[in-house]
Amino acid sequence: MSTRPQHAYTGPSLPIIPEPTHAERTRTLLHLHSLATLSTLSKKQPGFPFGSLMPYALDATGRPLFLISNMAMHTQNIKADPRASLFVTQPAADGDPLGAARATLIGNILQVPEADKAAVRELYLARHENSRYWVDFADFSFFRMDILDLYYVGGFGVMGWVTAADYTTAAPDPLSASATGILSHMNADHTDAMILLARTHSQLEATEATMTAVDRLGFHLRLKTAEGMKGTRINFPHQVTTPTETRTALVEMVRQARQQT
Repeated sequence: MSTRPQHAYTGPSLPIIPEPTHAERTRTLLHLHSLATLSTLSKKQPGFPFGSLMPYALDATGRPLFLISNMAMHTQNIKADPRASLFVTQPAADGDPLGAARATLIGNILQVPEADKAAVRELYLARHENSRYWVDFADFSFFRMDILDLYYVGGFGVMGWVTAADYTTAAPDPLSASATGILSHMNADHTDAMILLARTHSQLEATEATMTAVDRLGFHLRLKTAEGMKGTRINFPHQVTTPTETRTALVEMVRQARQQT
């Protein structure tokens, strides 16, 4: 896990709080989504990037898999020059696209060898069930990106390069599938508890609190204070991997915070 400060705090000086690495966050981002922007090198206008909307799946090491028509312009570009980038972003939070997490993958996109096609086919169809209608058409082929480098942006002031090796060995956050439900529950029913945790753990007095992200190590809060909007991260007392463990940890943190007041 990363031990560097990932966010610029606007409140009092706080200790360095561990967060998932950029590699783990990138794996989580790609795991959660299945549609990206693919940029290939144009055959028609040499040297210029050509952008396409591209569904993708992932193999066991996080490499993007594509099912594309031989007639598509990006396929023609790839066959002439395999160098490409893939841009993946999460939906904009609160209508602010610059605050959303995103990642750019750089690598070579090559046609999947015959020996790998059966396995790739199942992985892709598991992510894109509707593709069964055309997956066996003669003019469609599977391609895979061999990643050379990655760049991750987690929002304002949170960014950095990720090596291909670190990305490959990282795993999606165990709360990735349940995070939306956790956030909705906390923001609907437990504002007072989050205000208390912000006061106890971050020394911030708030009148409103919203949980904006949660992962196996902790969570982020957006706070309305007398000095304006502020953000902070609070870690769990131990790693959590399920919604039940998350609830138990939060209940215990609130219990301890109330004892301190």
